[in-house]
Amino acid sequence: MDDFDLSGKVAIVTGGNGGIGRGIALALARAGADVVIAARNPEKNASAASEIESLGHRCLALECDVDERDQIDRTVEHTRREFGGVDILVNNAGIARGAPPEALDDETWLEVIQTNLTSVFQFSRAVHPAFKERGAGKIINIGSEYAIFGSPLVVAYSASKGGVVQLTKSLAVAWARDNIQVNCIIPGWITTDMTAGIKDVPAFNQQIIDRTPAGRFGEPEECGGAAVFLASVAANFVTGVSLPVDGGYAIA
Repeated sequence: MDDFDLSGKVAIVTGGNGGIGRGIALALARAGADVVIAARNPEKNASAASEIESLGHRCLALECDVDERDQIDRTVEHTRREFGGVDILVNNAGIARGAPPEALDDETWLEVIQTNLTSVFQFSRAVHPAFKERGAGKIINIGSEYAIFGSPLVVAYSASKGGVVQLTKSLAVAWARDNIQVNCIIPGWITTDMTAGIKDVPAFNQQIIDRTPAGRFGEPEECGGAAVFLASVAANFVTGVSLPVDGGYAIA
């Protein structure tokens, strides 16, 4: 099991103060990593940091809006100063905006693409020098089932997550020479604030459960095992992969 031990590693998790990001941040800490929570809400950041510190690991809570390039760069530099480097980046921060395509305005489209796709590129590019300095690095991007399937109501979200899958492949090819592995987790329907409203629509909620072979929504921490694997030396020969964690939804 030593191959899965993350002791001595430093991980940045964007949007790590809630939902899937928090579940992954806690899993990385339980595997031994020190964690940086990079998210916008300082109160939620402090809560997540406290929980991680209770596990006996260092945690730095940094207020960071991934839509702002200077805040991305500042987060990476602050992490390097405090921890001496960076080993793992989890690009989790994301938003969804619902509208049929004919009613989707340019501002909303650009907002979603910026947060869900452009920031993934910018954060990945920002950690690259730190990874080269270490001689290794792991990037874990968070995609979506909508990267696989189309959607009539979250068009920008679907397009952005499809872009994340392709960006994952391109960065994996480009940076393999630097011993950097870049992979993507594709969560299925997970119980988070983003999906909370679905349970208020009984027919849609039941449709999802009926389609999912596991017969339920997943929990945020159930994405943690995949993240620990992809962040560990056990996955050193795994790169450019998009791994569904969805209870079988994508194959049903």
